[in-house]
Amino acid sequence: MNLPRDRVSENYDQAELDKFAALANRWWDVDGPQKPLHALNPVRLEYVASRVTLPGARVLDVGCGGGLLSESLARQGAQVTAIDLAPELVKVARLHGLESGLTVDYRVQAVEDLAAEQPGSFDAITCMEMLEHVPDPAAIVQACGSLLKPGGWLFLSTLNRTPAAFALAVVGAEYVARLLPKGTHHYKDFIKPAELAAWLRQAELQLEDVSGMRYEPWRNKARLSSRTAVNYLACATKPGIADAQ
Repeated sequence: MNLPRDRVSENYDQAELDKFAALANRWWDVDGPQKPLHALNPVRLEYVASRVTLPGARVLDVGCGGGLLSESLARQGAQVTAIDLAPELVKVARLHGLESGLTVDYRVQAVEDLAAEQPGSFDAITCMEMLEHVPDPAAIVQACGSLLKPGGWLFLSTLNRTPAAFALAVVGAEYVARLLPKGTHHYKDFIKPAELAAWLRQAELQLEDVSGMRYEPWRNKARLSSRTAVNYLACATKPGIADAQ
């Protein structure tokens, strides 16, 4: 489904949206095309929960897909707004929310447009496995910085642009083990931690941590790692004093 260009920020690739929209009906299938994402989700949640008091916190999930992390955050007591530009995925997320009984405010909306409407509104923002799929990832980071309250936290995950990431995340995962659909990732769009750190500085955010995230397909489990050569998580804060929750 094509988005009307006059209604949203143009920082998206329609082919990328279509690619993930085609997976919508199996997003919550733990043995489906998003099987690795289901394994990564507990690690992502713990990375956030270890730094932010989630009960009562206003949290934004950018690029929420079918709502895996959004629901996990809501289950921890957060007041979650979740946005994505693929209407098919947002529909799936809303339907699954009805089944789970969790309240999440799902929207088909660009983060840049939300930043223009609600600057300084969120205690924490998550943007996982998204930056490598948009034409201008720095603009996403800038918008997230605008949306954060002083003292708020931004959490990101992406893929490092290294030979190891190409071998494991592209060749291994997509063509050898077939853990992901072919074409899920494009190596040229992977992001080095130094590049991400520069975008965070431009957004006036302070980088607090970079940790590797290792997926072990033989166990279908994921864990934090000291190695950032493939998948990695990062978090940053917005200078200022956080509001009392």
